[in-house]
Amino acid sequence: MSTDAFEPTAHVRALLEESARVKRRAADVLADAIAEAATWVASAYRAGGKTLLMGNGGSAADAQHIAAEWTGKLGPDRPALPSIALCANTSDLTAIGNDYGFDRVFSRLIEAHGREGDVALAISTSGNSPNVLAAVEEARRRGLRTIGLLGKSGGKLKDAVDLALVVPSEDTQRVQECHIAIAHAIAEVVDRLLFPEITTP
Repeated sequence: MSTDAFEPTAHVRALLEESARVKRRAADVLADAIAEAATWVASAYRAGGKTLLMGNGGSAADAQHIAAEWTGKLGPDRPALPSIALCANTSDLTAIGNDYGFDRVFSRLIEAHGREGDVALAISTSGNSPNVLAAVEEARRRGLRTIGLLGKSGGKLKDAVDLALVVPSEDTQRVQECHIAIAHAIAEVVDRLLFPEITTP
């Protein structure tokens, strides 16, 4: 039995400090790519397109969160922006999964909703989710721009998407925390590009 006593406060501090370190590293290595992702999304919206987001588990929650920032609002009021989280409709997921298999749940929805000029945002901490990979392949066939919010090595998605944002961490929780920070940054830059009259803190 270990004689070292677990100290919850010290552990919490260490977790938060590591999360901040990962975000600082991401700022150093990904700022240009994150800004490019935002310009792609803004261009799609200017042209009358939309964003389609997907992921599994915590990444599904992130996809829904960010889609809601665009259909709702991130900060100051502005017109709604069209965005669909492909993981949000349980009837879609269960029907497609039952009829075609779980690996096709997102690719089938890209087929249904994706149009040339739209942006597909694929979220995966491992970069190896088969259903997300299949959706990216379908999106590229249909002329969508594809962005990956990834972690660790970037997995297979790193080379499958047009623009890979790979969080520099091997820790799934830290990657997920950084994903939502990156997505918020993209959304805020999109707002500023599309609605320059908006002022944000």
